[in-house]
Amino acid sequence: MFSKILIANRGEIACRIIRTARRLGVRTVAVYSDADIGAMHVALADEAIHIGAAAAGESYLSKEKIIAAAGRANAEAIHPGYGFLSENADFAEAVEKAGLVFIGPSPGSIRAMGLKDAAKALMERAGVPVVPGYHGERQEPGFLIEQAGSIGFPVLIKARAGGGGKGMRRVDRPDDFPAALEAAKREAKSAFGDDAVLIEKYLIQPRHIEIQVFGDSQGNVVHLFERDCSLQRRHQKVIEEAPAPGMTQEMRSAMGEAAVRAARAIDYRGAGTVEFIADVSNGLSPDHFFFMEMNTRLQVEHPVTEAIAGVDLVEWQLRIAGGEPLPKTQAELAINGWAFEARIYAEDPSRGFLPATGTLSHLRFPDGDVRIDAGVREGDSITPHYDPLIAKLTVHAPDRQAALARLTRALEQTQVAGATTNLDFLIRLSRQPDFCAGRPDTGLIDREAETLTSAQQPDDAALAIAAIVEAGGFARLDGSDPWHALGAWQLWGEMSRPVTLHFGSEQTNCRVIAKGGQLFSVAFDDRTIPVRLMADGNGVRRVEIDGRQSSVDIFEASHGMTLFLDGRTHHFHRLDPLDGGEEATAGGDRLIAPMPGLVKIVRVREGEAVAKGQALIIMEAMKMELTLTAMRDGVVESLHVGEGDQTSESAVLLLLRPEDMA
Repeated sequence: MFSKILIANRGEIACRIIRTARRLGVRTVAVYSDADIGAMHVALADEAIHIGAAAAGESYLSKEKIIAAAGRANAEAIHPGYGFLSENADFAEAVEKAGLVFIGPSPGSIRAMGLKDAAKALMERAGVPVVPGYHGERQEPGFLIEQAGSIGFPVLIKARAGGGGKGMRRVDRPDDFPAALEAAKREAKSAFGDDAVLIEKYLIQPRHIEIQVFGDSQGNVVHLFERDCSLQRRHQKVIEEAPAPGMTQEMRSAMGEAAVRAARAIDYRGAGTVEFIADVSNGLSPDHFFFMEMNTRLQVEHPVTEAIAGVDLVEWQLRIAGGEPLPKTQAELAINGWAFEARIYAEDPSRGFLPATGTLSHLRFPDGDVRIDAGVREGDSITPHYDPLIAKLTVHAPDRQAALARLTRALEQTQVAGATTNLDFLIRLSRQPDFCAGRPDTGLIDREAETLTSAQQPDDAALAIAAIVEAGGFARLDGSDPWHALGAWQLWGEMSRPVTLHFGSEQTNCRVIAKGGQLFSVAFDDRTIPVRLMADGNGVRRVEIDGRQSSVDIFEASHGMTLFLDGRTHHFHRLDPLDGGEEATAGGDRLIAPMPGLVKIVRVREGEAVAKGQALIIMEAMKMELTLTAMRDGVVESLHVGEGDQTSESAVLLLLRPEDMA
C-alpha cells in the first residue's frame, strides 16, 4: 500500500478518493486551480498544491504541472479519477517515466481502447459482438454519408476519442447528415483534440448496459456484474441502477464473459467498464447485445456496483496499483439487493438542460441510509469552468421496488437553493411508469420530455405560503415560535396587504389577510386559501391548508425565496427595480448569453433577416455546445460579439429589429 498519493482531479471524485485513502491510512495531496482555492477537495486533503488558472487546459489538463506537483509533494502514485487526464495514455506514460505509479491501466491498454474505431476492430478479433457500422480511417463527408446510407438510417455519429456524449449526434434523415457531422466534428475537436468520427447503426429501442471489470498484475480478471444506464439525456447518464431490470442469469453470464474477454484482450489492470448496447425490441436476449466502448477508468456510477457487491472499488484500485492480487475471485462475488444512483446537477431541464451557475446558499441532503458523494458544500459556487455536478445520491435496498421508493424519498428530502437544479426532473423520472415497471431505454427521456421537463407551476399551497412570507407573516427564527404572525396586524383586528409573486417568467397578484393568531387567508382573483401556521416542539415549520398538514422549509435571500414543500422545490424571485425587465429577456429584441462562455460560431450578419427558432450563435460553456436561436422573426440590427470572444452571463450578444422597420 502507498503512503502518499496525489489526486489529479477535483470535485466529487477527488473527495471520494480522499475518503477511502484516509480510511486506509494513505496521505493525500490535492491539486487546485485558481477557481478551486477554497474547494471541498482541497480542504479534505492532507495537503494541496496550486497548479494554475481556472481554465482546465492550464491546470487539471496540464500533465507537466500535475507530475511536478507530485514530485514536489513526494507522492508515490497519482490517481487520475475520471474525466480530465484519466484516459490519457501519454499522461499515464509520463507518470511512469517520472518514477511514479499510475493508479489505473497501462498506457498500452488505454491506447488500445482510446479510439473507438480501433477498439471495435480489436473487439471483433477477440470475439466480442460490436454494433454494425463504419469504423475506418476515411473522414471525407461525402464518403461518410455514403456509409451512413449503407448502414441505414437512423445512424449515430460518434467521436472516436473521448466520451460523455461529446461529439455525438443522432441522424434520422440523409438531409440532416452534413450539419450533424459538422457539429459532431467541431465538438469532438474542442473536447478531445481529435475530430475523427465513426458511424453506427442507431438502435430504435436500446438499453445501455455496462459491465464493471477489474484486472490485476498477475493476469486475473473478474467482472462485478452489470449496471443499467439507459436513462440518458444528450447521451449522458441521469439515473443508473444495478443490477439491470429483467436481466436473466444466461444473459448476465454472456455479457460478463464478453467483458472479461475484452479486458484480457488488452492485458487489462485496474478498474474498467465495458459498455454494451442491447437491442430490447424483443426483450433482453444473450445474442442481441453489442460492444460500444470500454472506459479505462473508474466510472461516475461506480457506487451502485459497490452497493450490490459490497466492495470499495477505490480500495481495489489502490491495492492492485500497489501490486496486490484481486481481493476476490469471480466465485466469491455475488449480488446483494438493488441500488440506484441519481446525479444532481445545476441545470435547467425546462430549457434543454441548460447548465446553471450560482452560489449554493442552502444545501441539505437526506439523513439515514443514503449515500451522498458531493464535491461542494453550502456556500460553494457552481462556476462555468467545470462540470455542474452538485452531488450523486445512491440508495440500496433488498429489492428494486424498495430501492426505487427510497430513491424518490431521498430526492424529495434534498434541498438546494441558489442555483437551478434538476431535482424536480429526477423526482418525476423516478415515478415514470415505464421506468417504475423496469422498462428503461435510452429514448425514454426524449419521448417523455414534455412531462418530465416542463416547468412546474407552484400549486395553491406553495403560492399561499410564499405570499405570507413575502407579506412578512413569517418571522425569522429567533429561538422562539418561528411562525409569529405580524404583531402590527393584530392591533385592531383583520388587516391585509397586497402581494405580487414572481416565479419563472410569470407573476400573480393576491392579498394576504391576517385573521388573528396563526390564521391567514390568501385571496386571489378567483379563490381564497385559508392557512394555519404551526411549529412542532423541535421548531419544524408546518402549515395546514384545507385540513391537510405539511412540513415546509423556507430559505430567503435578497433576490427572493426558495420554498421546499411536499418534496417539491419552488423558486420565487424579487424584481430588481434597476433591471431592464422584459426587454432583456429571451422574448424581446436582445439575444442574451445564458451563462459565461466562448462564442464558437456566429451564423448571421448584421442586416440579415432571420426567422423565429433559427440558429444565430453557437456558444461553448461548461463542456458543452449551446445553440442560441432567434426569439422571433426579425432583422439582425447589430452584433456585439464575434467568433472566439469570451462573454459573461447575461451579456447582450445581438439585437433584432422587426423586418418592416426602416
